[in-house]
Amino acid sequence: MKKLLEFGKIAMFYIRVLSGYEERRIRSYRLQLEQRLRSAEERKAALRKIPEQIILTEVRRMVEEMQNLNKSLEETDAAINKYFEPFDKEAEAVMNMQLEKDKSRMELMGAMYKQALYEKAEQEASAEVNKAKAMINKDDTENVSTVQQAQMR
Repeated sequence: MKKLLEFGKIAMFYIRVLSGYEERRIRSYRLQLEQRLRSAEERKAALRKIPEQIILTEVRRMVEEMQNLNKSLEETDAAINKYFEPFDKEAEAVMNMQLEKDKSRMELMGAMYKQALYEKAEQEASAEVNKAKAMINKDDTENVSTVQQAQMR
């Protein structure tokens, strides 16, 4: 009975091979394996992409946070500038007044310096005139004393 059963199995196999059923079954099985392999590779690639996507999402979030921070800093800076604007104007006015005072002081000092130079030149001129007069008086007194000596002789 075993032999008959074995013979029947072999006969059925030959019939399937000759009819092409076995070949179609093998191709179907191979296609099924290829599809499983492809889907497994796609899942593997997707799993590899997940960390990249997570990193990219995190980077985008950080960039947005930094942009928001920059925006808030600019707004704060603008608010501070707006707050200190009146103080800046007052400080500028005080500085302008100080500069005007310094300028007038410099002009006054320049005028005083010119006046001092003028007075010094005048004193020198009068000193030279006095010296010249003294020299003339000395010469005159010497001439007079020489004339008097000459007359006495």
